[in-house]
Amino acid sequence: MDIYFELKTTKGFQEAIDAVKESLSPYGFGVLFEMNFKDKLREKGLEFDTDFTVLEVCNPAKAQKVLQQDITAGYFLPCKMAVYSKEDSIYIGMLKPTTLIEVSGIQGLGIVADEVEADLIAAITKAV
Repeated sequence: MDIYFELKTTKGFQEAIDAVKESLSPYGFGVLFEMNFKDKLREKGLEFDTDFTVLEVCNPAKAQKVLQQDITAGYFLPCKMAVYSKEDSIYIGMLKPTTLIEVSGIQGLGIVADEVEADLIAAITKAV
């Protein structure tokens, strides 16, 4: 079971983050929160030399639908995406909503999870 989807990009780290943000909008998603772990850990006095940024993204209409169907699905919201560097390459990825819903055992959200996942994969693919 693949829990995440990711693609390698030739873009630089910040360029990849900017591309993801831009590519989400046509699918009705926006970035609610962004955290750069390298910077955050440094603020706490810890060394972490890898570029790793998490983006919490949301499509409000889809989120409303999910929460109205089963409030406990809110544990998976907002959707998480990441941009990180590894071995001189930059990757853009996300947790797969379909896998999260499947593992949770929540019934009746498969179609919405499929739609959200397809949109996020399309956004990542466009950003790459």
